[in-house]
Amino acid sequence: MLTGWQAGRSSSGGAGVTTSRYPCPGDPSTECVRGGAFSRTAQGYKATSAKGIAKEDIAQNAEESYGTDGDSDRKAYGGITSHKELKESTVEVAGGKGYLVRWKVVTKKGDDGIVQSLAFPSPTVPNTMVVVRFGFDQSDKAPPLSDMDKIVKGIEALAGDGRSV
Repeated sequence: MLTGWQAGRSSSGGAGVTTSRYPCPGDPSTECVRGGAFSRTAQGYKATSAKGIAKEDIAQNAEESYGTDGDSDRKAYGGITSHKELKESTVEVAGGKGYLVRWKVVTKKGDDGIVQSLAFPSPTVPNTMVVVRFGFDQSDKAPPLSDMDKIVKGIEALAGDGRSV
């Protein structure tokens, strides 16, 4: 576990890690985190390859992390005004070949953010892809961007139901 991070679970039951919480700038009645990474089984995508799923997921990741949450209509950062692709590449993850896409997003309120969508074949469940979504504030209070790469390098299969990484 990286310094300053806490283990947890994603809302879909996958593994997750987060950093410190603070009142969201666009909705102070709710809490945001300076950095987070959450895994889930890749379901509901048109694409079937790691590259296709990561490219398909990144806009949804950005919107749910820094824009408008589709489930609650919450705008934690007041919405997104623009984005720029920072990185797109093949990556070794959990013993297989994955693919990641990283964007910088500009928000209406508070810190801008860096989001990353990573997709890779499940190391434990055949014919299943996994998505890991990252969201880091762009702030001196947030974890360094290098933590994204450290988390990717540290991903491994968990014992249990075979649905988590």
